[in-house]
Amino acid sequence: MDKNNNHGLLGLTKHKCILISSDNKFKELLRDIWSEETLEFICYSQARGAIEDIFNNPPDLLIVDNRVTDISASEVARLVKSENVYRQLPVIICLDEKDLSTPWDWNEIEVDDFIVRPFFRPIVRERVNLTLCRAVRALDANPLSKLPGNTSIINKIQTLIDKNQDFALAYCDLDYFKSFNDKYGFSRGDEVLSMTARIIVNTVRGFVGEQTFVGHVGGDDFVVITSPDIVEEACKRIIFSFDGIVPNFYDIEDRKRKTIVSTDRQGVVQTFPLMAISIAVVFNIDGKLKHFGEASAIAMGLKKKAKENPKSNYVLDRRTP
Repeated sequence: MDKNNNHGLLGLTKHKCILISSDNKFKELLRDIWSEETLEFICYSQARGAIEDIFNNPPDLLIVDNRVTDISASEVARLVKSENVYRQLPVIICLDEKDLSTPWDWNEIEVDDFIVRPFFRPIVRERVNLTLCRAVRALDANPLSKLPGNTSIINKIQTLIDKNQDFALAYCDLDYFKSFNDKYGFSRGDEVLSMTARIIVNTVRGFVGEQTFVGHVGGDDFVVITSPDIVEEACKRIIFSFDGIVPNFYDIEDRKRKTIVSTDRQGVVQTFPLMAISIAVVFNIDGKLKHFGEASAIAMGLKKKAKENPKSNYVLDRRTP
């Protein structure tokens, strides 16, 4: 077998799959089809150990065996898909023929495909390829953070407006990120963006029972949609976590000075503070907003206000009906 072949996967990007199965022959089969440079498999024999890894370091694909005993495959899929951030993660379920003796309710069991024992190598290969390629084509998500992208954000905002539902919309972006990128390079900048995404996601997940949405507009811009009751506390927690972690991305000399020397957008060498996060919060109360564009326009004005403060801060739109 030619292990350098990507066997139908899109592009040259390396993909990562979390496999939950105690079937060692199945693990060997998967690892024999693709090289690690194309599709890397992180294997777990039980589901509990995998769940934390899925949420903390989302893969490109999840394959879960219905033979797993501690948590059923359908329940694993439900846990993953119930989290808004990970809803678009493709899931393949592995079944035995006897599992299909009665119909499955695929409206309730949110998986993207299934494969059946005995495993036939070409079927496994093409089912996995198809699932991954379909997800890559359809996924409106930022490739770095895996968060929903602009189309999903706009659809979410407009849907809530159309439902006349109260919500708070927080636009988050990083101050002095470009100067950091220029000095330390894009790779280090990507690490900061990934860290910021994790902070925002973990913060809103901490509000148990609240329906929240996190999106990545692009670059250093993020969006949080949550209830008006908790948004201010969410902003405080995001800022606290960000300010506590971001200095660690700087070299020790810059961290001690709390400044860096870099080039501004006009090509002039200047001294910049350490990165901060600015958050502009727009409210939709009692049908105040009629179109998602209104929220964006209000937020742009608020962001300018927030950025007047060189330190991390948030600004709330107090213009309620």
